[in-house]
Amino acid sequence: MNQSKIEKELRIIKIYAACATVTCAVLFGIVFKAIKNEKFEEIDVERINIVEKDGKLRMVISNQLRQHPGTLDGITFDERKGQRPPGIMFFGENGNEVGGLVFDGDNSGGQGGSLTFDKFRGDQTIQFIHDENINGTCFAGLKMNDQNMPLNDLLNKQKEIANLPKEQQDSAWKKLRDQGLLMAERLRIGKDYDKSSILKMKDAKGKVRLELRVEADGNAKINFLDESEKVIYSLPADSKKRTKIEFKKES
Repeated sequence: MNQSKIEKELRIIKIYAACATVTCAVLFGIVFKAIKNEKFEEIDVERINIVEKDGKLRMVISNQLRQHPGTLDGITFDERKGQRPPGIMFFGENGNEVGGLVFDGDNSGGQGGSLTFDKFRGDQTIQFIHDENINGTCFAGLKMNDQNMPLNDLLNKQKEIANLPKEQQDSAWKKLRDQGLLMAERLRIGKDYDKSSILKMKDAKGKVRLELRVEADGNAKINFLDESEKVIYSLPADSKKRTKIEFKKES
């Protein structure tokens, strides 16, 4: 085969490759344009990422296996403990997770649902929740939390404490809790596990200090508690007895 024939065949191959590339590009463009506003009656999918035009992630709808583990300051929490339930995760302009809506249930572990709103660079501060045990008892209501340590710092502390001798780990966590750095539930309102309607106000360590309660039988009570959550004063002293307060009319 002479040199000119080889060069001719190479030119033909190049032209063919160029034409094939252009044709594929046109076809893909037509296809994607055609499905841009496509409507489906039903679709099965494990995960959907909602992104801005620049590709920035703003929302994830996912099953449990493919659920997003969360992101803060550009760091994805791949080592986050526990599997996250299926649901929707929301992300802010800076890429940080800002809240989520999840539901989960298991025959051997109860079921629940939760809508949460996260603090900047932190975890959930407001939570609407249904938490049901396997025996059917449940809490349904609102929780408000206080968290003062950025989530990345908390996860780093978690790793540090995990490397300590086991007998030192509890005291390390207690120290952080006493400093008010860990997440603490500050307010709980709703129907409690014992079917009482409750309002519990807590201190910075998450200890109940004031409790308003109406029990399932209609018995109402107000409890004041000390820092060890021991009741130090109640109104009325016997919630089944009502104290009549008489006001003397001034003459």
